[in-house]
Amino acid sequence: MSRSPYEPWRRRSPPPRWLMVPIGVLVVAAYWPVARIFARRWPRWVTRTLTRVLSRFPQDYVPTAHDVLICSYYKSGTHWTMQIAVQIAHRGRAEFAHIHDLVAWPDMDVRAGYAIPLLNDEPLRSAQTGLRVVKTHLALDALPYSPAARYICVVRDPKDVFVSSYHFTRAMILGPLMPTVDAWLGAYLSPDTAFGSWARHLASGWRVRSSGNVLFLTYESMRADLPAAVDKIAAFMGVTLEPDERAAVIERSTFAYMKQNSLKFDAPGAPWAKATGAMMRRGQSGKSAELISPAQQRRIDDYWRAQLVSLDCDFPYDAEFGPGGGAS
Repeated sequence: MSRSPYEPWRRRSPPPRWLMVPIGVLVVAAYWPVARIFARRWPRWVTRTLTRVLSRFPQDYVPTAHDVLICSYYKSGTHWTMQIAVQIAHRGRAEFAHIHDLVAWPDMDVRAGYAIPLLNDEPLRSAQTGLRVVKTHLALDALPYSPAARYICVVRDPKDVFVSSYHFTRAMILGPLMPTVDAWLGAYLSPDTAFGSWARHLASGWRVRSSGNVLFLTYESMRADLPAAVDKIAAFMGVTLEPDERAAVIERSTFAYMKQNSLKFDAPGAPWAKATGAMMRRGQSGKSAELISPAQQRRIDDYWRAQLVSLDCDFPYDAEFGPGGGAS
């Protein structure tokens, strides 16, 4: 890969707090009436906007043998899987001010200055393994495919996805403009769900899970046995770790470590956003009852199960995510 004209790269600093506060007041004043008057339409406008703004992966890019693409649905352990893969690529010694100094996110416009550009080869040259990690929330069938590249597809119980997305969107994006839980659920269980269909995302990875360059994982299995997940991802990446390197990767990929170093993983947000910790909230699974009722849980299960059937996907939904299935 040739050296990029973007080099050297620096993340863009967020506006100062003194400027963000009045901007926040103006935004709320402008959108509060819209959010209340059009309470049923507002959530779907938000989700459609998120999808439109964060679905910009360049289709003319050809992934290479150096690329490890983390294809994880929104709020499904993306940063966790990124951290595991980055640490493996750097043999447990990856250091960064923010993980997106090393991980490109082509879904987002490069002009935002949030993540290192895809064409910048700095992460590749700094990794001892000659591998670099690329993040995307898009389904595998929406990405440029290359048999030379590696794709790690991560899926999570859609009930936990919903709960995590609600808390994150309220904390970092919408704040006082956040819809009610039921209204947000209505957008989630519709063609307008943010970042596209959860079922399509799962089916696109499940369908090619036996391909030599695709690794299909569930968030729940990774949480149940982190060392096994690290071993599986390292083997998939073709990296043999020494015992001390493996121990370092595992330690730096624990929830406790990432929570303690949350500034390295947090995203910039709206004027009312929390300063730290929104990206790494709880790191648990099977806890959707904290926000949604049993009836709403069944509604999510029924909707996404039916969507998988419509896609002719034989993923064992009930065994993994249905009542009594999956992790707790």
